[in-house]
Amino acid sequence: MFNQFSLMSINQSNKMKQTGGTKRSSYLHVLYVGVIVLPLFLLGCYLYNEKQRFGQFQEFKKDNLQEENKEKKIGLVSLEVCDVFTGKWVLDNVTHPLYKEDECEFLSEWVACTRNGRPDSKYQKWRWQPRDCSLPRFDAKPLLEKLRGKKLMFIGDSIHYNQWQSMVCMVQSIIPSSKRTLNHTAQMSIFITEEYNTTISFYWAPFLVESNADPPDKRDGKREPIIMPGSISKHGENWKDADFLVFNTYIWWTRHSKIKVLRGSFITNESEESNEVGIYSMYEEVLRTWKNWLEQNINPNRTSVFFSSMSPTHVRSSDWDVNGGVTRKCEKETEPILNMSKPVDVGTNRRLQEIAVNVTKSTAKVHVTFLNVTTMSEYRKDAHTSFYGSRNGRLLTPVQKADPRTFADCYHWCLPGLPDTWNEFLSLYIIHRS
Repeated sequence: MFNQFSLMSINQSNKMKQTGGTKRSSYLHVLYVGVIVLPLFLLGCYLYNEKQRFGQFQEFKKDNLQEENKEKKIGLVSLEVCDVFTGKWVLDNVTHPLYKEDECEFLSEWVACTRNGRPDSKYQKWRWQPRDCSLPRFDAKPLLEKLRGKKLMFIGDSIHYNQWQSMVCMVQSIIPSSKRTLNHTAQMSIFITEEYNTTISFYWAPFLVESNADPPDKRDGKREPIIMPGSISKHGENWKDADFLVFNTYIWWTRHSKIKVLRGSFITNESEESNEVGIYSMYEEVLRTWKNWLEQNINPNRTSVFFSSMSPTHVRSSDWDVNGGVTRKCEKETEPILNMSKPVDVGTNRRLQEIAVNVTKSTAKVHVTFLNVTTMSEYRKDAHTSFYGSRNGRLLTPVQKADPRTFADCYHWCLPGLPDTWNEFLSLYIIHRS
C-alpha cells in the first residue's frame, strides 16, 4: 500500500511540474485542506453529536426516572391522594381477564358463565380506570407475600361468596396444585395455600347477626328472613383470629320495607313470637351491634377491617332506556352502560348505603375501610350470570330461559368479571395500607 501511494505522489509531482507553479500551489492547498482541516472538521462533528446524544440520554434517563417515581407514587400513595373508586370502564383485551375460567379449578358452576354456554366474552375484558391516577396491574405474588402466615376472611352473603371465589381464582395460578386445598364446612369455605401458609376463607352470615338464613338448608331465600339484631357473638367467635376481615350485608335486606325481628332464640322454634320492624332502623341497629363487637374483640394493631358497599342489581331495563323495562332484565346485555357522564339509577337503596357509611365512620377504636364499589358496579349491566349460572346445582332449562322475569339472575356476577375489580381494590389496600 505504501509503494502505491509513493508512486501516485511521484506521478502527481511530475504532472505538477509540467502544469506550472500556480497549479502546484493550488494542489498543495487542496491537499492541506483535505489532510489537515477535514479530519478536524469531522472530529468536531463527532464530538458535537456525542454531546447531543449524551444530553438526550440524560433527558431520557431523567424522564424514565420521573416515570418510575410516578409509578412508585401511584403504587404507594395513590390511596392517599386519589379516589380509586371514581373513573370509567375501559375495554382492555391485553391485560384482562386476569385469569381464564378453565384454568381455575376452584370456580364453581354457579358463576362459570362461559362453561355454562354464554356465547359472548366481552364482559371479561373491561378494566377500571380511575379518573386521577392508575391502578397497578394485579400481581398475585406481592399480595400472597403480604398474606404470608395470615388469614383473610370474607363475611356476608352470596355476593361475598362470589367475591371470595374471584379472589381464590386470582391467586391460585401461582401456587403449585400440590400446595393448595379447598375445604367446606357448614358455615365456611376455606382455601389454604401451604406454600405461603395463608388462609382465604368465606363465612356465611347474610345479616352479620344471627338469622334463620344461617343454616345450610335455609339459604335458598324461600323463607321470610328473621333476624336477632343483638346476637353476633356466635358468629364472631369464628372471626377473631383473622388478620383481614371483609364484611358485607345488603341483598337480603331489600325484599320488603320491613323485616321480622326475634328478641329471643332460634333454638326452640322458628314460629317463636317475632315482630316486624322497618329495614332502615333495623339495618342501623345491626351495624351498630357489629361495630360494638369489633371494638370489643378486634385488636387494630393486628387486624385490618373492611366493609364492602352495596352490590347493585339490574332488574329493570327501563333504567338504561331499553324497551321501557316491561319484559327485560339483564338477560341480553353484552355491554356496560357507557354513558358515564351522569349518575345511573338502577334501584340501589341509597339510604341503606348512607347508614353503612355513617356507622363505619363512627368506630372509635377500630378503623374500618369502606370499599365503595357500588357506583362503578352500577354501570355493569352486562356482567351478571343471568341465564348462565346454576340454581341449586342445576343449569336453567329452555323453559326457564323463556321466562327471564322469573329466572334471569341479575344479582350475582360471572367470573372472570366484575368481582375481580373489587378484589383489585382490596389487594391495593392490603398491600399498601395494612
